[in-house]
Formats: sequence, C-alpha cells, structure tokens
Amino acid sequence: MPTYRYELQQEAGDLMAGQLAAESAAAAAEALRERGGRIVRLVPFQSNEIGLMHRVWKILNAGSGPTKREILDFTTQLAVMIRAGISLRVAIDGIASNIENKAFKEILRSMKEDIEAGCTFSDAIAQYPKLFSPLYINMVRASELSGSFGHMLDRIAKIITRQIETRKMMIGASIYPAVIGGLATVVTIFLLTFVLPRFAGVFAGKESVLPWPTLFLMGLSAWMVLYWWTIPITLTMAVIGVIFGGRTKRGLQLIDTLKLHFPVVRKMLRALYINRSLQTLGELINAGVPMLSALEVTGDISGNQHYKKLWYEVRKGAREGDRIAKTVESTKLLPKPVIQMVGAGEESGRLGDVLQEVAEYYDRVLRDAVKTFTSLLEPAMIVFMGGIVGFIAMAIILPIFKMSAVVSG
Repeated sequence: MPTYRYELQQEAGDLMAGQLAAESAAAAAEALRERGGRIVRLVPFQSNEIGLMHRVWKILNAGSGPTKREILDFTTQLAVMIRAGISLRVAIDGIASNIENKAFKEILRSMKEDIEAGCTFSDAIAQYPKLFSPLYINMVRASELSGSFGHMLDRIAKIITRQIETRKMMIGASIYPAVIGGLATVVTIFLLTFVLPRFAGVFAGKESVLPWPTLFLMGLSAWMVLYWWTIPITLTMAVIGVIFGGRTKRGLQLIDTLKLHFPVVRKMLRALYINRSLQTLGELINAGVPMLSALEVTGDISGNQHYKKLWYEVRKGAREGDRIAKTVESTKLLPKPVIQMVGAGEESGRLGDVLQEVAEYYDRVLRDAVKTFTSLLEPAMIVFMGGIVGFIAMAIILPIFKMSAVVSG
C-alpha cells in the first residue's frame, strides 16, 4: 500500500505533519479530511533507497525541467487541494513554494500569474507542451467545461502512474541485454588485442597446420592491433547516424517498421502501442473531448509512425461520418478481436469504456510479453557470451594440440 507525506493545518492554526498509508491519494485525502483541518501538502512518500537516487538526480539536474515523477506529484497534490476547496491560484502557489526544482518552481509561478490574468488552467499548461502532454491538456480542458476538475486530475495522475510503470518496465527489459552485450564486446576486444597477440610468435611459420578459426582470429587480432582506433570512430559515427537519421521522416519510418517486425520484440511493442492508443482514446472520450480532437491526440502520442498514420486515417473517416470499426477493418495493426470490440462499443454507445477495458487487457499482455522476453533473454545472452569466449579459447587450444600431435608423431 502506498504511503503519503502530509501537512495538515488544524483549526487552531497549528501545522501537523506526518505519513499516512492509503490505497490512493484520494483515499489519503479523505482520511485527512475526517481528522478536520485544511490539507496543505499531500505527496507520495519514497523509500530511502529511491529517495537517495532521487536526490542525486535532483542535484545533477538542478537547472533542468521537472521529471515525469515531479509532474505526477504536482498533479496528485493539485487534485487533493482542489477537492479540499482550495482555489486553483492558491493551490498552485502552495505547491510551488514546496518544490525544490527551481525551473519547475518558476514555471508554476508563471502559470499562477497567467491564471490571475484570466487564463484557464488548460491554456496555462498548454504553453509547456514538453511537460504536459496533449492527453493531459485535453482532459483538463474537457473537465473545465464539465465541472469535474478535481476528479479529472485524479484520472490523469493514474494515467501518468501507469506511464511511469510501463516506461520503467521497458527500460528494465533493455538494461540486461545492453549490459551483457557491452560486456561481451569488451571481453572480445580484450582477448583479440591483448591475449591472442601473445600467441602470434608461437604460431609463426606454422600457418599450414593451423585450423581456420585460429587463422581467422589471428588475422582479425592483427588488424585490430593496427587499426583499433577505427572501432570507436565507427561506433560514434553509427550512433550519430542513428540519432540524426531517426529525426528524419524516412529514418523514423524505417525504425518504426523494424520495431513492428523484429521477431524478438514485435509482440511486446505491438502490445505497447495498442495499449497506449486505446487507453488514450478511451480516456479522452470518457472525459468528453470531441471525437476528432481525441483521435488527433491519440495519433500524436501513439509512439509509432504507422499507428499515427492509422489514427489520422480514422480521424479523416470520422470527419466524413464513418465509424472507427469500418475505417480500421482492413488494418493489420489492430487484431480482429479488437476491431470487433470497437464496433460493439460504438453500437452500444459505450465506446470509451470498451476501449479502456481492451487497453487494460493489452497492459497485461505487455507485462507478460516483457516477462517472457527477459526470462528467455537471460539464458540466450549467457549462451551467446559463452559461445564467443569458447570460440576464441578453441581457436587458441586446437592448434596447440595439433602441433603436439605432429611433434609426437
């Protein structure tokens, strides 16, 4: 169960601080309201381990903008204060006074000034698109019209929480292969540039009796000793090429195509894109955002150019009066059962709820795919690294045995 730090101003004016375990921020706020007084601060509590890493990150990024976690804390705290009856201007000012990130503090103070000048909250946050996503902005804008601002902030906080968890899960799945791959590269370079050259003198003049693995590795070792400097240059150029190529339309299209078809990760990434798209569209529809705007936002944050194109085509069809299920019926990006459920949701008038239920299913599919990926990857990477070291060891040992046999014969 999550733990929250709180500051509660009692009726006598005394400020009481402490920690409270609750199922959610809303439950924590309700428990504090039952004690009486005014909630001044309510934020998630982090363990010492996480807190230490968080403090180090803050020191390293003192002048940078807020992290996703800080946006979540801000949203959670703002929701609690709004439901407690505190005005938006006072709530933002109170949150800003307790924020350590200087850049975020200035942004919140600027937002407060915009609100005092007559701007809505959605207009104020729309000036910072790198911090507040189109989903965040549109859900807030819809809540301002419907009068459900505090409730909508709670829903946004839950969405951000899921996004953080998903991102952490995807990063965790990629760390292990990156570490093992890097370690295998370092070990291979060490063996080829420091170990094998020591055997060059032993094998000199005996090339006719050396097996092909030894000849191949000796040649590769000699080349690396002479031209080792080409390796970091090549790697640097490759990284730069991927970074800049990925920023072009054609390069981004190619990368996103590979993501959808690469055997090892395609199931995992397809589940991610489907979950993200349907969750976004469902949340926006339930929030009361107009369908055309909801489809545009869904395409923009889908995370893949092919899915972005799909949702833009759906938007075009919706403008002409077509239903979503009809537009996507021939696509290969969405499974047939998903298309059928979308059609059923449109028929029943519960499209938003249906989309969220399907998104939750694909969230479970994604988690299972990540677990399967990591469980299979660990032994595969061990075998891969062992194979490289074993091949090099074999290339060294085989000629020694062969020459011993020749001498003894």
